[in-house]
Amino acid sequence: MPATKLEQAFQLFDKANSNDPNQEIVNEKSISKELIYGQRMSQILDSFLPDAPDALRLAARSQHICRWEIPRDSYPMDRIGYLTWRKELKKFHASKASEILEEVGYDTETIDRVSFLLQKKKLKKDTDTQTLEDVICLVFLQFYYQDFIGKHTEEKVISILQKTWNKMSEKGHAAALALPYSEKGLHLIQQALS
Repeated sequence: MPATKLEQAFQLFDKANSNDPNQEIVNEKSISKELIYGQRMSQILDSFLPDAPDALRLAARSQHICRWEIPRDSYPMDRIGYLTWRKELKKFHASKASEILEEVGYDTETIDRVSFLLQKKKLKKDTDTQTLEDVICLVFLQFYYQDFIGKHTEEKVISILQKTWNKMSEKGHAAALALPYSEKGLHLIQQALS
């Protein structure tokens, strides 16, 4: 049976992300960071919203597509530099994903919708943009939060948790509170929310 458009797009997103020179060890195997990140985004979206529309599923899988091509240190290492970098990344991811979706044969409407979602337009107002943001936050909390705690001060961790929480919906909050955390991880979340 030939692959569906969605499967083809996922394969091409994964192929692009497998070129990430940055590696992460997963189950004792070295894997490209953005490849595993995209797969985790799909995994969490599938459990958070099993009947998600295709445009949202495509946006989740391509959320960080080829991110390493625009390194953080290519912008000034201050708040303005960080915000400029993030803004450029959103456009870059939308453009990269659009090229792949065109190649697969998606219609303009779907491509525009994925681009809209990747640029986080109308957060809190657009249901799919909000769901994408919830999934991004849940992926961070489930897969990256524990490492993050070890690298930063408690003050910074609490500040990041508060910012993360503010971006999420009620449904996102409930899913976040249901995740398993270390004792320290849970303690910092409780402090952030108190």
